Amino acid sequence: MSGLAKRVIMPIDEPESAEEVRAEAVRPEELRLLEAMLFASAEPLDESTLAARLPAGVDLRATLARLEQDYAARGVNLVRVGGKWTFRTAGDLTWLLSKETIETRKLSRAAIETLAIIAYHQPVTRAEIEEIRGVSTSKGSVDVLLQTGWIRPRGRRKAPGRPVTYGTTETFLSHFSLDALDDLPGLEELKGSGLLDGRLPPGFSVPAPSDDPALREDEDPLEPGDLDLGLAPRPDPAAEE
Repeated sequence: MSGLAKRVIMPIDEPESAEEVRAEAVRPEELRLLEAMLFASAEPLDESTLAARLPAGVDLRATLARLEQDYAARGVNLVRVGGKWTFRTAGDLTWLLSKETIETRKLSRAAIETLAIIAYHQPVTRAEIEEIRGVSTSKGSVDVLLQTGWIRPRGRRKAPGRPVTYGTTETFLSHFSLDALDDLPGLEELKGSGLLDGRLPPGFSVPAPSDDPALREDEDPLEPGDLDLGLAPRPDPAAEE
């Protein structure tokens, strides 16, 4: 090379993140215990339930991260839905388990609008839904959403008439593959998808929904028999005599 030294550039590995380092330090027996619990459970499990069944000192977050990584390219993935962990068929393979018979249950536009308002504005009453929509909301729209299990009565507003307040459920999060309500699309995402007109009025904003299931200061708890929704039995007058 005419007396010139040949310069060799060696690739430099990027430093691993702290999460990756912790995941690699997970012991195989801990991974097997966690894997067995998640496979055996018919329902998604939250981290407190998993931690209570694992030996003391196990780094649950690191073990979950490692298990999630191990299953990322498999036919079954470890996913977090509604703040809980579960195994589900990989998204690109769901067609393998789809049924040939399809039952069409199309929600009306009114029901879709009602669901969106409840999701973003919860806890919200029927009157508040109507005020936001600008039109009356039929009882059927709310009933359909209650039957699907996507919404639930939360409590009663501390206001004249004590109207029922509504919120979404874990079934809603699971159906739409949301880990939390924070994952609902924001203003820019809604505009980008064409669901909102780009020419919005000044000051328009999309509310940030809360996952807190606790009643607010302006809500009273529900009582058995006080619902006129067909969800709780009314007291039997004969039984009180």
